[in-house]
Amino acid sequence: QIQLVESGGDSVQAGGSLRLSCAASGYSISNYCMGWFRQAPGKEREGVVVIYSAGSTAYADSVKGRFTISQDNAKNTLYLQMNSLKPEDSAMYYCAAEDAGYGSTWWRGCKFGYWGHGTQVTVSS
Repeated sequence: QIQLVESGGDSVQAGGSLRLSCAASGYSISNYCMGWFRQAPGKEREGVVVIYSAGSTAYADSVKGRFTISQDNAKNTLYLQMNSLKPEDSAMYYCAAEDAGYGSTWWRGCKFGYWGHGTQVTVSS
């Protein structure tokens, strides 16, 4: 059974930093696309960043230069380092994994179908 468990969300002041983690089980993150998405109240879920199996990355314009995705394959864990946080970054952040067969969310060339339950990030001004 595939599980993705996020952690690291918190409430911070604008300009602060957070590091989100996503621990995966039943799934080898190094072999597939992995990504972070977010959803703010009243808004649609949006892609934040994807890391491809080859290690390259693609960021949403809104987070370029501030957020960094990384992964520790030995720990099977995905990370999202978020710096210079803004109030508009406030959202529930979700870890997502590729499901090439049945995934229903396409973003930056990857089809995502496995999701964590999310971790809340709140940035105050």
